[in-house]
This record gives sequence, C-alpha cells and structure tokens, in this order.
Amino acid sequence: RLILYKRIAAAANDDDLRTLQVELIDRFGLLPDPAKNLFRQMKLKLQAQKLGIKKLDAGSKETRIEFEEQPSVDPMVIIKLIQARPKQFRLEGSSILKYIDTMETPEQRFTATEALLGELGS
Repeated sequence: RLILYKRIAAAANDDDLRTLQVELIDRFGLLPDPAKNLFRQMKLKLQAQKLGIKKLDAGSKETRIEFEEQPSVDPMVIIKLIQARPKQFRLEGSSILKYIDTMETPEQRFTATEALLGELGS
C-alpha cells in the first residue's frame, strides 16, 4: 500500500494520475470512495502547484489559499473576485486568499475548490 501511495504522490501530471488510476482499477476493480478522493485531491494539488499555490486548506466554513511569493495567478483575477463577491472573498495580508462558504460534505469542498482553482486559472 505504501508503494501505491508514493506512486500517487509522485505523479507529475494528470496523465500520470489517470494511468495509475486505470492500473489500480485493473488490479483491484472499482475504487472505493476514499481512493477516488485521494486521486481527486492529488489532481487539485497538481492544479494548485501550477498556479503557484503553496498551501490550500478547504474546511467546512472556508477555504484558505496561501500563494507562493511569485504565483502564476493574475492579480487582477483575484481583485475581480473580491470586487464581485466581497462577502465570499477576502485577502489576508499579501499572500492569503480566503473563500468563505458553507461546504459541509467532502463533495461540496471538492466541487467548490475545483471551481475556485478554475476561476483563479482563467
């Protein structure tokens, strides 16, 4: 199991993750929800790294995004998000963006985080 976790964590891109997921399905059959969530989480991690996000923490009440010193995200995208939805988005200092929303289930957190990273990447 540890070897599989290491291989998942070492995936360099979405294609690597898909290949590994197909391999696991071939070996063990359909993946249980926790395994599917692990792959989904790794996909988000890869997407966040491309955007220059150092840390992403999605909780039940808010998502906290900490950017690297020189992120790939256009600052105007962040400013427009804050201006369009000031009750949902806030900056903390110069490197942390907070997204405030109720996301009680893991599915809600995944969906909101995927949408947020999509908005930041546009």
